[in-house]
Amino acid sequence: MKVFAMLRAEFARLTATTMAKVALLALMVVPLLYGGLYLWANQDPYDNLDQVPVALVVDDEGTTSDGDYTNYGDDVAESLLEDGTFSWSRVSRSSAEHGVASGDFDFSVTIPAAFSESLVSPQTDDPRQAEVVLTTNDANSYLASTIGESAITTIKEQIVSMVNEQAASRMLDAIAEIRVNLVSAADGADKLADGAETAYNGSSDLADGLAKLTTGATSLSDGLDELKSKTQSLPGQTETLANGAAQVAAGNQKIADTADSVAAASESFNSALPGVRTDISEWLTEQGYDDGQIAEVLAKLDPLRSKADAVNSTVQGTVSSIDDLSNGAWQVSNGARALADAMPALTAGISDAAAGASQLEEGASTASAGAVSLRDGLSSLLGGITELRDGLHEGVNSIPNSSEELRDSQAATIADPVDVSTSAVTKAGTYGAGLAPFFVALAAWIGIYALFLIIKPVSKRAITAIRAPIRTALAGWMMPAGLGAIQMIALYFIVSGALGFTVHQPWGAFGIMALSSMTFAAIILALNVWFGSVGQFLGLVLMVVQLVTAGGTFPWQTLPEPLRALHFAFPMPYTVDALRQFMYGGSYAAAGQDAIVLGLWLVGALALTAVGVARMTRFRTMRDLQPSLIG
Repeated sequence: MKVFAMLRAEFARLTATTMAKVALLALMVVPLLYGGLYLWANQDPYDNLDQVPVALVVDDEGTTSDGDYTNYGDDVAESLLEDGTFSWSRVSRSSAEHGVASGDFDFSVTIPAAFSESLVSPQTDDPRQAEVVLTTNDANSYLASTIGESAITTIKEQIVSMVNEQAASRMLDAIAEIRVNLVSAADGADKLADGAETAYNGSSDLADGLAKLTTGATSLSDGLDELKSKTQSLPGQTETLANGAAQVAAGNQKIADTADSVAAASESFNSALPGVRTDISEWLTEQGYDDGQIAEVLAKLDPLRSKADAVNSTVQGTVSSIDDLSNGAWQVSNGARALADAMPALTAGISDAAAGASQLEEGASTASAGAVSLRDGLSSLLGGITELRDGLHEGVNSIPNSSEELRDSQAATIADPVDVSTSAVTKAGTYGAGLAPFFVALAAWIGIYALFLIIKPVSKRAITAIRAPIRTALAGWMMPAGLGAIQMIALYFIVSGALGFTVHQPWGAFGIMALSSMTFAAIILALNVWFGSVGQFLGLVLMVVQLVTAGGTFPWQTLPEPLRALHFAFPMPYTVDALRQFMYGGSYAAAGQDAIVLGLWLVGALALTAVGVARMTRFRTMRDLQPSLIG
């Protein structure tokens, strides 16, 4: 009997009656129902979260800061209701507790009374965290509780972003105000630096002037000391001079008095001469002289008159000079006396002046030293003020001069500084598409497993009659493999057509689905050939083990260590991986390697099947004669 004859005979048996046809059709539909319905139900559950009933309780009493009332709880509630991620219902605390307990709400979110007060507490001396209470009930749905935990994390991020934006806005406004104040301080520092520089220059001039004053005071002190030493004997000397001048004046007075007497006598003699001339003329007349004789005699007397006048004039002038000399002598005497009387006060003044000059010298020296210290201090002050001025200008330059709009934008960025930009090498698209490779692989196994409930693994007639193990094994494999390929065609169109999942490489994806179904058919055939009906049960056990170790939902690395070691020991994980590569547009080389592994499983299982059929053609065992424990 040839292979195709055995296939025709088996197909004829499967479709011999109406019930047989219904049974075959029902079993053919099993993987489609499993894969299609499950993937349809989980096509995109996250897109329907707005149907999940969630209670929202707002007990926040708000807070008042700087005279402004704020209720952050109402702000958060309004944001959640507008977002619409869940089917939010704002209810009372008691209603929320009853609703979560009864299942009317999957979970509840409660914003406590001190929520706003706690949010602003970092500005006070009693900082504390604000609380948001999540109440779940796993009896409603464990995944709903998990979703609630994820939702509360998102709510926390929204609250943190909102609070951070307000805090950042206040901080940026404060920095802007600081910049304004720094500008004023920098302007003041400029003026202060200019004033300090002027003061420093003045102190330098003062130090130089006081240095010159000290030198002059030293010279003055030395000069006055020398003058003091030279004038110490002046009082006695001026006293002697005054006494001598008085004596000279007294002597000159006596001379003046005598001169006055001489002058008076000369004047009297000169005044008497006319009378004498007259008396002589009269006497001569009386004596009998004639006028000629008298005139001759008088002529002899007239020259005496001229000389007498000259003498008198000289005497009078000399007496006047002597009187002037006497008066001058008295003036000299009086001046000498005044000088003598004033000299003690002068010498005392010179002594005081010398002492004062000495004090001036000491004071000027001290002032000069102080001026030098002042100059040095002002130099240090000028350096410090200059450094302060430069630092203030650097501070002003380091703080950006931002507008209110820019500060609002900066605050928003600070509050939410990270924008996650997803760069995916491959992308499934939806939750259902992410699960599709796993459930397609599982459906392929279930479809083959179900077919072997009605398909005979091998023809007993062929084993007995033709004794051709390879042909018999191929004939036993080709029927479920062909039907499995048909199942995969239908399932592929459900996945890519009815459910709309994107498949980047359609032929590759279908090829892996068909190869996997054929490989699973070979494996389950081998189990049936070697273990009979027990092998069918082992096929179920093997499906469960592969379901756990395939890594279809969570990464296989999260499995416990013993199960993790089985991940690469079975064919289904390679089906899941290859389907992911072809569906999501991943590495086709990796998919090719997976296909090679599946091909090796296929060849190996067929080889084991042929060996099992060969064993059955040579002898029978007691197991073959005993009724099956299963079915």
